[in-house]
Amino acid sequence: MYKISLITGDGIGPELSESVTDMLHAINDKIGLKLEINTVEAGDGALKKTGKALPDSTFDTIKKSDACLKAPVGESAADVIVFLRRALDLYANIRPAKSYPNMPSLKENIDLVIVRENTEDLYTGMEFEVGNSAVALRTISEYASKRIAKYACIIAGQRNRQRKVTCVHKSNVMRKTDGLFARSCTQVANDFPDITFEQMYVDACAMNLIRQPESFDVIVTTNLFGDILSDEAAQVVGGLGMAPAANIGDNFALFEPVHGAAFDIAGKQVANPSSFILSAKMMFEWLGMKNNDSTSFEVAKKIEEAVYCVVSKGIKTKDIGGDKTTQEFTQQVISKLI
Repeated sequence: MYKISLITGDGIGPELSESVTDMLHAINDKIGLKLEINTVEAGDGALKKTGKALPDSTFDTIKKSDACLKAPVGESAADVIVFLRRALDLYANIRPAKSYPNMPSLKENIDLVIVRENTEDLYTGMEFEVGNSAVALRTISEYASKRIAKYACIIAGQRNRQRKVTCVHKSNVMRKTDGLFARSCTQVANDFPDITFEQMYVDACAMNLIRQPESFDVIVTTNLFGDILSDEAAQVVGGLGMAPAANIGDNFALFEPVHGAAFDIAGKQVANPSSFILSAKMMFEWLGMKNNDSTSFEVAKKIEEAVYCVVSKGIKTKDIGGDKTTQEFTQQVISKLI
């Protein structure tokens, strides 16, 4: 049995959490992969209720689980997800961008993955006010750079990938920090002779994600650049509603949709739950790899096939031009899953 902690979040978070919970119960009851789901609070609601965006009890439950699913949270996101990434050393942020049928993707054959270093860069929060100026410290280490580069090369070497890694940086301007990142990635790539390795400046990458997104396979980059490029890539394949993400460390992982809490549509049952459903798919893939569990791999495959089947029939939620509620769409996916 796997213990899964579920942060229900803010805004549309509870609605998406309900969708994922229904799917997990169906998997538990019909497919035979036993799951214990523990819902916990974190985010704006938890901050107002307890005084902490990430209550101690929530953190304790997460640490005792096999994996964590996190719905989007509101303005307190940095106190939740950034803290968890660093506290649990979830150094690899994995964000796939894949075109699905009947979605407003720029092209039909996009299948790329952005591998983002998750613990360093400007996101460490080391900012200071000096007189009338503000200064932010950017930290890039050889250790973290090589670690994320290795992860990217391993992903690129997986079955059905193009075996290509694009290292994205801006070393022509930030010669010390991005220079170190580029050198570290190059050194690691030399240990993977079957992987095609290239480098690209971040502004050129941003342009090419629009111009020829199908040319990318795996992009490895720093924290800030990865955050921006992954949102762009999500829009290229049809929007954030189809964009899952994983935060992976050596011993633990957390899975979440890329998008935010979308307070403007909260409670209306119009949000596309696919990003969270596909995040759960990534969770089962990770559990399968970590535990050599073929059933988890099979469940992950079934989830993606179910989403693909539903959207290929033109079934969509109201936020992306369809006529289905969040729950109606979810039940369509579950019906194909089991």
